[in-house]
Amino acid sequence: MKRSIRRSRRAATAVALGSVLALTATACGDDGSGGAGDKGDEGSGKGTITFWDNNGGVRTDVWKQIIADFEKKYPDIKVKYVGVPAASVQSKYDTAIQGGGLPDVGGVGTAMLAEVAAQGALEPLDSRISSGSLNGKLNEKFLDSVKAAGGDERTYTVPTSANNGTLWYRTDLFTAAKLDAPTTWTKFYAAAGKLTDKGKNKFGYTIRGGEGSIAQALDATYGQSGITSFWNGDKTTVDDPKNVAALEKYVGLYKKDTPSADVNNDFTKMVAQWDSGTIGMLSHNLGSYADHEKALNGKFKGLPNPTLDDGTRVQVSNPVDGLGLFKSSKNKAAAWKFIEFAASHESNSKWNESAGQVPANTEAAQDSWVQASEPTKLAAEALNGATTKIVQLPYYLPDWNTISKADNEPNFQKVLLGKMSAKDFLGTLADQLNKAQADWKQNH
Repeated sequence: MKRSIRRSRRAATAVALGSVLALTATACGDDGSGGAGDKGDEGSGKGTITFWDNNGGVRTDVWKQIIADFEKKYPDIKVKYVGVPAASVQSKYDTAIQGGGLPDVGGVGTAMLAEVAAQGALEPLDSRISSGSLNGKLNEKFLDSVKAAGGDERTYTVPTSANNGTLWYRTDLFTAAKLDAPTTWTKFYAAAGKLTDKGKNKFGYTIRGGEGSIAQALDATYGQSGITSFWNGDKTTVDDPKNVAALEKYVGLYKKDTPSADVNNDFTKMVAQWDSGTIGMLSHNLGSYADHEKALNGKFKGLPNPTLDDGTRVQVSNPVDGLGLFKSSKNKAAAWKFIEFAASHESNSKWNESAGQVPANTEAAQDSWVQASEPTKLAAEALNGATTKIVQLPYYLPDWNTISKADNEPNFQKVLLGKMSAKDFLGTLADQLNKAQADWKQNH
């Protein structure tokens, strides 16, 4: 890991934590103008609160429905909605933590939780959960993931949903080619080759080479290697020879069975390309189900990522999304009412049905739409299945997002383009992770 990045992250954390001691509760306001050090206040339980949606635009409509329902139930509370694009939400939180302007409530998933929590910006929610309407209503595995990601076994965000890696495939193309569903990695690679006809601009697969590529590449790598732990002692397993071989095979699909433009694919480009109708398979997650349904009119299915030939499924952990209560809020009582409402049975079911994801509310997870939506049902079964092995990504490392995005997404593109070997890529990644783990253990 680059020393400058490590120093800057530690310095930012030190400044923020120091501010906790220096600032007073009077430094923030009801409009969500506080910084990380502001202690905030419970407030009157009425008035206006500010909510930052961490995937603004994509989920804006369903959040506005939930907010309307909430304001109908609590007419003395108004929610100011701010949609923040997923690609910029972490930097927006970091800026607000240092300079002020934090919301009362914000979407904070496990992928960014450690960094936000380490800066003292979030309220621990354990006692609020245990004494309120959500007690016993939240998936225990999701809660465990949240506690692990926070770094100190406290609950800094109320889980609302879990995603899962999904292999979407075109049932009409598979039927025409007389192919079995790509349930195993062996069948996946066979289908990728058979469905490719470059002369007709047809490809078996579309690979994610741009923003967000690292987690997907790791999912395919561990899924094939069968390695079930991210750490072997204090050293990561990412550069294990089995993982190197698995990644080499995976990136070997690029330009052979995928379009050459895939090197720049973020999720939006990748999904749009698959929905155009000439590509056989796409690895994304449950969140793109609605887009596929609109574009392909049911001529597709979604499976959890392929298994090994013996039926064992190994997959990396997917982020658990959730809602955090910021310490700087001067109306925590009203903010908590909103979080409880959003994570309740009806609202959590509504949000997850729109997103096609697995509800964190255990009552919502039993609703009929979950059973009727095959991809979501299969994902829920995979997450809880006895033959599924989950490789827990180290979301608790404050530098995880930097390592898995800015530091290594350009390197992954080099691997696709043949300018860097899979071995060197994973070796560089391993070195950064080992240093980050050592730093974290030294300070915990």
